[in-house]
Amino acid sequence: MNRERKTPERRSRKARRTRDTLAQAAFELVLDRGLRDVTVEEIAERADVDRRTFSRYFTSKEAAVLDSLRGDGDRINDALRARPAAEPPLTAYRRAVLDWLADPEAEAWHRRPRLYELLVLAEREPTLYAAFHHIRVDAQQDSVAIVAERLGADPRRDIRPAVTVAAGAGALLAAQAAWVRGGCPDELPRLVEQAFDALAGELLAQPPAPPASHSTTEGNGTS
Repeated sequence: MNRERKTPERRSRKARRTRDTLAQAAFELVLDRGLRDVTVEEIAERADVDRRTFSRYFTSKEAAVLDSLRGDGDRINDALRARPAAEPPLTAYRRAVLDWLADPEAEAWHRRPRLYELLVLAEREPTLYAAFHHIRVDAQQDSVAIVAERLGADPRRDIRPAVTVAAGAGALLAAQAAWVRGGCPDELPRLVEQAFDALAGELLAQPPAPPASHSTTEGNGTS
């Protein structure tokens, strides 16, 4: 009986190792040579498996390259579940993101070797960017469910959970975009703080009055 229980566990561990090996092979090959110069067959060969095995785990080389990023959405959502129930939803989302960034075991993007290079590449490669968008959408759907539970709301009828997550994820996306375009790999936490500050502060304040217009004839001596 114990042997029967251990067999699926071993299979699961083996499958996880195979998936991780394929993802790492894709990550290294694409960053070393560029997305367009790497084939699925080469990724499979680097991982010492066949093309068919690759297809059991990934639908494309883009999905394989970005596989490690899926865990980041899960980590943010785990941190969101752990936030105190009394926190306002957007505050909880912000602090969940900051908890993820500060956790040394999570290896957030600014700490993970070559991850900055990958996200810079995703900005230039449309298919890679599209695959990254799908990963974000999956994570955000889980975030909406978590926020809805915190609010005791039905997300099919109550728009607040979706609005909260759209705002928080938008701030994170804006910070990420500024990060990869800014050329400073260590700046991500500061940019995330800046993005959430803008969302919670000046963007909700009364806009300043427009500057007074000046006549083009002022001071020309005409009457």
